[in-house]
Amino acid sequence: MAIADLKSVLKIFGGADVSEEEQSELYKEVLLMTLARAADADINIQTVEVDRISEILKQHTGEDFSAADIRVAARPELYAEASLRKYLASVRDKMADKDRVATIHALADVFRSDKSVSVLEVDFFNRVAKALKITPAELAGLVAGDVG
Repeated sequence: MAIADLKSVLKIFGGADVSEEEQSELYKEVLLMTLARAADADINIQTVEVDRISEILKQHTGEDFSAADIRVAARPELYAEASLRKYLASVRDKMADKDRVATIHALADVFRSDKSVSVLEVDFFNRVAKALKITPAELAGLVAGDVG
């Protein structure tokens, strides 16, 4: 996926409804943007985090993302117009619940990848969870009707 090709983002900001296919693309974009910004949450992008983000993106999307793609998506200049939190708050209702939960779980995975979680990373995690309106039950993996 090309970073410059964030079609779903533009469509969401335009207020349009999203098809199932577009919802899937939106999830990929949210995941990339959130995890890439997470790498820079403690102002120290570590190679192990970028490698783990690449692995997580592949697991969740089936697509390959280069370290360069991730580092570009982490650049603060991309978020000058609207913060990541504002973006997440604006798209969360267009996302499937499972995608919102998968995003926050993937974020925790990234922060654990370097065996040390900083105060800045905890703050970032909490702000993303709030922006996505993740409930404590969802965070714990408790979903009504799901026993597996």
